[in-house]
Amino acid sequence: MKGYIPEDRIEEIRNRVNIVDLVSEYVTLKKAGRNYLGSCPFHKEKTPSFTVNAEKQIYHCFGCGEGGNAFSFLMKITNMTFPETVRHLAGKLGIPLPAREFTPKEKGHQDLREILLRVNHLAAGYYARTMRLPAGTRGKAYLEKRGIRTEVIETFRLGYAPEGWRNLRDHLQGEKVPLKHAEQAGLLVSRKDGDFYDRFRGRLMFPIEDVNGNVIAFGGRIIGEGEPKYLNSPESPIYVKGRNLYGLARAKNSIRRDETLIIVEGYFDLLALWNHGIPNVAATLGTALTREHVDLIKRYTGSVALTFDTDTGGKAALERSMSLFLERGLRAKAVVLPDGKDPDEFISKHGKEAFLEEIGRARALVDYYIDEVIGKGTNIDDRRGALKVAIPFMAGISDAAERGQFMRRVSERLGVDEELVRSEVSRHRPAGRQEEAQAPRRATAGIDPVEISLIQMMIENPSRIRDVVQGNILAFFMSDVLKSLGETIAAGHREGESPSLAGMVERIENRAVREKLLELTVSAGQPDSAVRDRLFDDTVRRVKERWYKEKQRDLRVRLLRAQEAGDQELFNRLLDEKERLRHEQKECKG
Repeated sequence: MKGYIPEDRIEEIRNRVNIVDLVSEYVTLKKAGRNYLGSCPFHKEKTPSFTVNAEKQIYHCFGCGEGGNAFSFLMKITNMTFPETVRHLAGKLGIPLPAREFTPKEKGHQDLREILLRVNHLAAGYYARTMRLPAGTRGKAYLEKRGIRTEVIETFRLGYAPEGWRNLRDHLQGEKVPLKHAEQAGLLVSRKDGDFYDRFRGRLMFPIEDVNGNVIAFGGRIIGEGEPKYLNSPESPIYVKGRNLYGLARAKNSIRRDETLIIVEGYFDLLALWNHGIPNVAATLGTALTREHVDLIKRYTGSVALTFDTDTGGKAALERSMSLFLERGLRAKAVVLPDGKDPDEFISKHGKEAFLEEIGRARALVDYYIDEVIGKGTNIDDRRGALKVAIPFMAGISDAAERGQFMRRVSERLGVDEELVRSEVSRHRPAGRQEEAQAPRRATAGIDPVEISLIQMMIENPSRIRDVVQGNILAFFMSDVLKSLGETIAAGHREGESPSLAGMVERIENRAVREKLLELTVSAGQPDSAVRDRLFDDTVRRVKERWYKEKQRDLRVRLLRAQEAGDQELFNRLLDEKERLRHEQKECKG
């Protein structure tokens, strides 16, 4: 079947991908002993607990319990399907896979995502080629006028949508693309007669990419007169503007190197900085910063330099974004360029070094807010008004420590008693509101620690699987889930399979079991063979002891009930069974 991915190719990808390199594209990792440590991208935390083990090719967060292998990480962080994940990694590794159907039978949203990404890929290629043709002369001339270098144009795949109503439509139809899919991608607009026309016409085109470099939408700037000046793709199944930042896919490595992300507002602000050799920059897409934006940023850095306008709208945007940065524990600076210039204007006139100096001298966002928004207050009325503005903002800060520090600084600045500030803030917080949880509730509490330890030993030391099978140890398991998993491992071993947690983790359906195995494996040291043997023998002994102890407890209950019922025959049989179990247990110990 066309589009099928052979199991041997999946296994080759699993064996060749380096999970540390992969995770490092999304999370800043630092070496910590045998593992690598970073802040979890899946939940809010201040102390890094997200752990990656290069030797086992697995990851585990000790805060929220998320864990798995390279495939599961990429699926979780990008919302890709398993086939999409396999193909993405195959492309990075240069492993050829069977071609996929362009128009598979739609079974739901997951198939549609693949289709729309493919449509956007074709459109981006069309727009880029058009700008190199006579039809794209206006777009090319405009970029030359703005001084954008060829390397930057190619890096961001800039293109041109020519004048006319059917250019892209006819191109996509020639590529056998169902036009309904192009409409769903936001590239075409439907007409009353059922036909379609191009959404973008006579515009310079900016492909918008997700963090993996997939084109998910477009922005188009009119060349010459016309409205709107900028036209963006509508939101779609693959594009939500509040969850994406323009240019982030291209800036990831530079952000890690410089440890700071510069956030700007427009396409040309970003291109101008790249043009002058500053690549650690991303741009918002016509919307204020959202919680999703901040969570996305935190994957790559804990430090942000935020450029914004000094007008009323800019100050309101500052207040909204600052609460998000405080909640997520990011260090943020407010960059206010002289004379109200935007980054494009400033760097084009003054150059790279002057811009970097402005970044270096920028005040912390909290200081800027206190200085410029709250102000010092020259009299009691001013101070009362400033406090009135600040109280609801402080009440909205979910983190207690950050809120306390902010209240202290505001009270000092305004010369107001700190207890009064705290009282007013407390009064404005919703009744019964609890601090935001640092991590979701873990699901591993009910997992038997002894039995799962033996399962982990079977995976880590396959030579021990034969001992478990020959000793019929799995028969002593009281957890049906763990017993079934052990039997699966043993069956695979008989077929010549070498168990590996990275290879089997996505097949472990029980989340609690999966989390606990990952936790044990990531935490495990490297004891010598003698220590491993003692640990194995001790674990087997404890498994049996607990089974016999439970059986003896059950027999005591049944004996008591038989005695109360006056059933002497049953009582005698149970006594014999109890004695037999006692001898068996004694032999096991001996």
